[in-house]
Amino acid sequence: MAFMAVLESDLRALSAEARRRYPAIKDGAEHAILKLRSLSSSSEIAQHDDILRIFLMACEVKTIKLSVIGLSCLQKLIAHDAVASPALNEILATLKDHGEMADEGVQLKTLQTVLIIFQSRLQPDGEEHTAQALGICLRLLENNRSSDSVRNTAAATFRQAVALIFDHVVSSESLPAGKFVHGGYVSRSASVTIDVNHSINNSNRSLEEDFVSLDKSKMRETPTKAGKLGLRLLEDLTALAAGGSATWLRVSSIQRTFALDILEFILSNYVAVFRTLLPYEQVLRHQICSLLMTSLRTNSEIEGETGEPYFRRLVLRSVAHIIRHYSSSLITESEVFLSMLVRATSLDLPLWHRILVLEILRGFCVEAHTLRILFLNFDMNPKNTNVVEGMIKALARVVSSVQFQDTSEESLVAVAGMFTSKAKGIEWSLDNDASNAAVLVASEAHAVTLAIEGLLGVVFTVATLTDEAVDVGELESPRCDSDPPAKFIGKTAVLCTTMVDSVWLTILDALSLILAKSQGEAIVLEILKGYQAFTQACGVLRAVEPLNSFLASLCKFTISSSNETERRSRSLLSPGSKRTEVVVDQRDVVVLTLKNVQALRTLFNITHRLYNVLGPSWVLVLETLAALDRAIHSPHATTQEVSAAVSKLTREPSGQYSDFSILSSLNSQLFESSGLMHISAVKSLLSALRQLSHQSMAGTLSGIAQTSSQKTGSISFAVERMISILVNNLHRIQPLWDDVVGHFVELANSPNHHLRAMALKALDQSISAVLGSDQFEENASRQRGTKTEMKALEISVISPLHVVYGSCSSSDVHAGSLKILLHILERHGDKLCYSWPNILEMLRSVAGSSEKDLVTLGFQSLRVIMNDGLSTVPSEFLHVCIDVTGAYSAQKTELNISLTAIGLLWTSTDFIAKGLFEGPTEDKGRETLDHKNGEKIEQTLNTVKKANQQDPSITVAEHEKLLFSVFSLLQNLGADERPEVRNSAVRTLFQILGSHGQKLSKSMWEDCLWNYVFTTLDRASHMAATSSKDEWHGKELGVRGGKAVHMLIHHSRNTAQKQWDETLVLVFSGIARILRTFFPLLRSITNFWSGWESLLCFVKNSIANGSKEVALAAVGCLQSTVLSHSPKGNLPMPYLKSVLDVYDIILRNPTSCNDMVANKVKQEIIHGLGEVYVHAQGMFDSSMYAQLLSIIESAIKEANITQSNFEAEFGHVPPVQRVVLEIFPLLRPPNHLPSLWAVFFQKLLHYLPNSDSFVENEGDAAKPVESRGYTSDTMKMSDIPNGTTSNKRVEVESPSSSSDSKRDSATTISSDLFAEKLVPVLVDLFIQAPVAERSITFPYIIQGLGRCMITRRENPDGGLWGLAVKSFNQLLVDDIEKLACLSAPDLTNNRHARIRLWKEVADVYEIFLVGYCGRALPSNSLAAISKEDDESLEMELLDVLGDKILMSDIDASHDILERLIITLDRCASRTCSLSVETVELVPPHCSRFSLTCLHKLFSLSSYNNESSVWNQTRGEISKISVMILMTRCEFILKKFLTDEKELGERPFPSARISEIAFVLQEMARVVMHPETASVLPLHPYLKGGLVEENPDQRAHLFVLFSPLCELVKSRNSRVRDLVQVLLRLVGTQLGLHKICLTN
Repeated sequence: MAFMAVLESDLRALSAEARRRYPAIKDGAEHAILKLRSLSSSSEIAQHDDILRIFLMACEVKTIKLSVIGLSCLQKLIAHDAVASPALNEILATLKDHGEMADEGVQLKTLQTVLIIFQSRLQPDGEEHTAQALGICLRLLENNRSSDSVRNTAAATFRQAVALIFDHVVSSESLPAGKFVHGGYVSRSASVTIDVNHSINNSNRSLEEDFVSLDKSKMRETPTKAGKLGLRLLEDLTALAAGGSATWLRVSSIQRTFALDILEFILSNYVAVFRTLLPYEQVLRHQICSLLMTSLRTNSEIEGETGEPYFRRLVLRSVAHIIRHYSSSLITESEVFLSMLVRATSLDLPLWHRILVLEILRGFCVEAHTLRILFLNFDMNPKNTNVVEGMIKALARVVSSVQFQDTSEESLVAVAGMFTSKAKGIEWSLDNDASNAAVLVASEAHAVTLAIEGLLGVVFTVATLTDEAVDVGELESPRCDSDPPAKFIGKTAVLCTTMVDSVWLTILDALSLILAKSQGEAIVLEILKGYQAFTQACGVLRAVEPLNSFLASLCKFTISSSNETERRSRSLLSPGSKRTEVVVDQRDVVVLTLKNVQALRTLFNITHRLYNVLGPSWVLVLETLAALDRAIHSPHATTQEVSAAVSKLTREPSGQYSDFSILSSLNSQLFESSGLMHISAVKSLLSALRQLSHQSMAGTLSGIAQTSSQKTGSISFAVERMISILVNNLHRIQPLWDDVVGHFVELANSPNHHLRAMALKALDQSISAVLGSDQFEENASRQRGTKTEMKALEISVISPLHVVYGSCSSSDVHAGSLKILLHILERHGDKLCYSWPNILEMLRSVAGSSEKDLVTLGFQSLRVIMNDGLSTVPSEFLHVCIDVTGAYSAQKTELNISLTAIGLLWTSTDFIAKGLFEGPTEDKGRETLDHKNGEKIEQTLNTVKKANQQDPSITVAEHEKLLFSVFSLLQNLGADERPEVRNSAVRTLFQILGSHGQKLSKSMWEDCLWNYVFTTLDRASHMAATSSKDEWHGKELGVRGGKAVHMLIHHSRNTAQKQWDETLVLVFSGIARILRTFFPLLRSITNFWSGWESLLCFVKNSIANGSKEVALAAVGCLQSTVLSHSPKGNLPMPYLKSVLDVYDIILRNPTSCNDMVANKVKQEIIHGLGEVYVHAQGMFDSSMYAQLLSIIESAIKEANITQSNFEAEFGHVPPVQRVVLEIFPLLRPPNHLPSLWAVFFQKLLHYLPNSDSFVENEGDAAKPVESRGYTSDTMKMSDIPNGTTSNKRVEVESPSSSSDSKRDSATTISSDLFAEKLVPVLVDLFIQAPVAERSITFPYIIQGLGRCMITRRENPDGGLWGLAVKSFNQLLVDDIEKLACLSAPDLTNNRHARIRLWKEVADVYEIFLVGYCGRALPSNSLAAISKEDDESLEMELLDVLGDKILMSDIDASHDILERLIITLDRCASRTCSLSVETVELVPPHCSRFSLTCLHKLFSLSSYNNESSVWNQTRGEISKISVMILMTRCEFILKKFLTDEKELGERPFPSARISEIAFVLQEMARVVMHPETASVLPLHPYLKGGLVEENPDQRAHLFVLFSPLCELVKSRNSRVRDLVQVLLRLVGTQLGLHKICLTN
């Protein structure tokens, strides 16, 4: 083991050291080594003293080295229990001898060995050995030759030995172990609070738990042996401390200081010994206390050692221990000691002495247990003096004395510095070179600091004891909701209450003084902690007066301004005052110092802790918080820069804003935590806020702006905090609501408008907070309709609005209450259930107001209800909502509101109509509707039922009742004198019917029709007919030049009648909508036909007597109904006929309106007729179709008669006729009546020019109608062999009889303008007609076009003839192209019509080409382009005839072909038939026309090897044309020769030269077909003698050979040259060009 090895090593060292001079020791050491090796443990070594002997032998030599080795080894042996007890005596003797040696090392080793003996099992238990060991220490301590280190070591060894002896006493007496060290003389911590807590932690358990049993048992009179030993030691120490000698220790004297120090150590650490063993207690009472009292006396000059500060400190420490630990048993002595200490603070003692006393007193104050024992034993004991109260007053006197010192300012700064150093954890000290004055100031500051800490210790002790009472249940926690008892009975609670009553005034005076005069961060923070602790304790103890006084004092330090220095000169607040009025001048710059900020924080901490117990004290707090609130929101407020000396007070770089934000947050959090308060505390807080507000309300009426502003700020603060409390107590709002809102109502009645606005805003926030809370929403969903509490709460929340609106006369309050209501409805309307009567009644009263702004605000709330909230309104209030909406619709203050309210009625019907799906109705089922093909279909009106979103208690009947109430309101509004309102009402009524009509039953529809629809129509019609026509003047805008200036009103609305006309238009539009949508359902209603007839009567009267808009609306009403239902087959025939009859009557009878209006109405009717026919043509029969055409004809005739000259002059078709032209394409006969095409075309052709004159002048051939068997009224088609019509007679008669109708049918409608527009329509319709009907009517179409073409003479500049020419060409070309596709049977069936067709074609060509083409016709147009266009049309007509018709295989007869060719010849003879003198006068285009006709004849006669197209018709045409051509050529040639002779030398007309040249050239060009040449009158040998191999047949040259020979002698060289060419061609034909004489 290590110990054995070390011991062997020491023995070897000892042997080495003694081998020369001390061989015996050397041998003994070696022997001991051998012996040691045979041993294995310390106990074996103890049993064999050989090893111990060798070490004692080494010590006996008394040489330093051997002694050191020997003592060291002895220490090891003793420490390892390797020494037997009998050897103690010999060891102590050896140590005594070595203690007398002069070597310091040996002395120190000796002291170490003594201490090890006391620490080991060898500790002496006998008085002799103990005294011997302690004597060694004392002799070394008192030896003058001992060094300082030896003395110090001896003192320490003695102290430890004493401690070990008394520990042995405690152990042997079975006393509680533990040493108790308190803060009375140890270094102070960084905070008084920490000191108090430290004392509690160290003393409570030891003194309350460990000594409980000791207090109950009796003290022991006879101690144990160890106890007696300790008692002997205690008595000797007491004697030595008193300056005497120690009998037992055999010491004559030692330093009293050392002895007193050991006594102080024993008194403080072995309390159990003195409190248990009677002999010890007697020594304490009679000897130690006597010693201390003697040493403590200061009435005489102290000299010597007892006057030293250290001695005085030890005396005071010892006194403190006696008071602290033994005051319960040493009552008298402790009272004497305390009285002496208190008296010492006021004596003229050295400052250091007073500081020592203050340290002791501070120690008592910061030890909660000590202070409690002292107060219980003395202050609460009537037999004893109030030593604690005296002690606290003494400390307060020390504190207050600072203000009377000459160096008070410096001292206060020094005090602050000491607190700052302490906060940093640094012991305060002066500089080494500090002056005496600085030392004096520092000493005084130290004394004040100790006094302040003592007072703070008392404060924290009171707080600690109060918390202890709360913990043990003697006091209720301030957070507890229960009420406190009337009187406290707990021991600790009574103690705390008595202590507070005894000391609060003294403490407050001292602390408020220091706080007022100090600026240091640490001291301010520490004192404010004391304020907080004591105030909170007072609150827990329900000590009202101390609580209010401390709060008032604290509030004084919260707010300061820039002139704070002036205010400091004023007298301080009396400690006993209950409240402080904190006033901050708004004109001052508010500077929040560190003290202010920390004071505010302290105030917040206090209120957070005591909010349940403050009660009336709230007023003090709230006044301060109101001032803080004003300061925070003041633009002049700022905070001082704060240093970072104290870690707890560190700030951000933007310290000012950080402080303000923190304070503002704390201010808010205080009231936010009200939700945790007891309800009575919340009421107290609200009461205080109301008191603060009431106090400030009077100030707002003063004339001083500054005061008024301050008071307003306080009221604003109170109101805001009330709202905050309300918001945070929503879970228990009922008991608080009336108090809060009642005050808001009071403010709303204030004459100050700022306060009224503030009250309204607060009321808004409060109501919104309650209604928006989760608790309210949960209760509303859970208790709706079942809980009276919920009903009472909701009504109480909403009723203030009604109260404010009704009780206040100010308009701004009225407007504000309405705004609040609007906000409530917007945000929380869906949660309301029971308060609707109040809300709606309030809104109804607003509707009758004459103030526009109020009506507007009230209506905004109504809009919210009607748009979004109807589903949440209980069913019993829905009719009230509708009535209120009607009230807003009828109000006269604001027009736009009336209009919008009507829209809300419409919106409400959307909600109401949802309920109509629920429940059976008497006729909601399947409605049978007529289909257009006669079949019946079933249409289900009841669609799939949707989920009912209404209250299930609402029946369908109630929904119907609500709907009829809306209808009734709208009907009444439809008679409003304001046009905008009644128009909107009418429009809305019909929109509702149109939107929700499918949900109405038949009975409801019947009520709607007779009670609302037709009633509204009757009233609007009556008012439109009877209203005034006087022109209105607009609103007067001002005066100019002495005359009033009025706003202009549009001419269409400047009379009452025009305004009612507009209403009537809306009624017709609405009726049209419901008929368009629900006609199948409505016509199944009983007596609907009578209603329909009434409607027709209204329509006729409106068109005949109303304005244009009314007439058009009336027409549209009928029109839309027919158009909507006729295609579906839902419109029965009687309804359709009735509409046609109405149109017929309207168009035939004149109206009372002007021509322009009448024309517009007729246009609309005609246009509507077209649409009606298109949609309902399947329902038309021949009579209805004839009636339709007759109606159109009458309109055309009327328009033709009434058209203005202006329109005709400028080429405009009358509007009515334009509309007719638009609808003609729509009037095609129906598919089921194809025979009506002839009737249709007859009507159309009748509108073309010259129809009657043509019939009269052209005979039977020109009478298309009669020749076909038609009369003017009847068309017979039985004789038409077209294969499509059998022997059935179809008669179409006009419904109009009488002489007027007959005369009308004979009236000529001649209008080129109308015909010009009609021709394209006619052609298009003809092209679209069925083939069979087209073949029948084709001749009449050609005839009609021919009549249009011959209008060229009367109107050459018009477009009709040209358009007719183009149409004529188009139809003929189209017919020729289709002719090739027809089969022989088709041609045979249509033979009669084809013959008629070609006759008409030939007539047209003959009349138009001969009489109207190639002639010089008069014209008003000078444009060359127009003449070119006319010539182009002529040429186009010739091209169609010559190149298309006569060149095609047509089915025309020989006579027709001959007529057509003769027509070309007649046109070609124009130039040659004129005399030489006249031909020069003919325009050039006439000559060109004649030459073109000649060219067509040559083309018809020639043959260009077109064998593929040569046919019989072509050959026949060629034969006819060649004979006519030869005759014409012979005439031209001979005419030329005759005229040339007559002219002689005169120049020949160029037109004739051109003509002869053209003829000669064409003769050279033409080659004839052999079949054509065969008809020429040639000699037979010429016909057969032609050269057969010559393919070119020019037999016509032989016919004209004689005239050609005569032309050889013509004077015109060009003619001679052309003749020469022809003669050569003759020779060629005869083969003469091959004959030659040389051959």
